[in-house]
Amino acid sequence: MPQMAPISWLILFLVFSCTLLTFNFLNYFSLLTLSPAAADSSQIQQTPLNWKW
Repeated sequence: MPQMAPISWLILFLVFSCTLLTFNFLNYFSLLTLSPAAADSSQIQQTPLNWKW
């Protein structure tokens, strides 16, 4: 099996690194979150936890 030249290892590393960064950027920016100031606190329903041991 022939060995790869160092330049092709570098290109392979750059391609995989760019793919990883692109995938992470798309996952990070695809989720739209609301700021805490925009969220209405009346929508949060709290149920009391009654522990009966």
